[in-house]
Amino acid sequence: MATSKSTNTYNRQNWEDADFPILCQTCLGDNPYIRMTKEKYGKECKICSRPFTVFRWCPGARMRFKKTEVCQTCSKLKNVCQTCLLDLEYGLPIQVRDAALKIKDDVPKSDVNKEYYIQNMERELAKANTDLMNNKLGESNDLLMRLARTAPYYKRNRPHVCSFWVKGECRRVA
Repeated sequence: MATSKSTNTYNRQNWEDADFPILCQTCLGDNPYIRMTKEKYGKECKICSRPFTVFRWCPGARMRFKKTEVCQTCSKLKNVCQTCLLDLEYGLPIQVRDAALKIKDDVPKSDVNKEYYIQNMERELAKANTDLMNNKLGESNDLLMRLARTAPYYKRNRPHVCSFWVKGECRRVA
């Protein structure tokens, strides 16, 4: 007899339970006093599709709420912010950084291989206690240094303008 859909397909020992997210300065915001909610196993990671702890916060006044999108293991492997998925060192998209450094993405595509790969990388990260991507980066690249954002860009946290309001068709405002 085949197993039902209600059976748990995940290995719960490998689920992520974190105390604080890995964030860039822009996503954290300019307010030194933020309130953050924590939801254990709230979502599945966009990269490895494993459940992880979701954090949600408002970076400052008149800004939109932010939340984590990927797990800490994937964030450490790629050295990216858990929310905006920009490189933590340079503030660039990971595709731009990888193209400049000629780094090939070696995460498997199939579910079982991906889970096995992430488990092994998580074990390796725990042993080394350092970021694997920082070891790959080594010396700084001149191109990346020129492209890098030097200061946080807090305007990115502002709410988006309603497209209906711009067209003059918004029904919410009298």
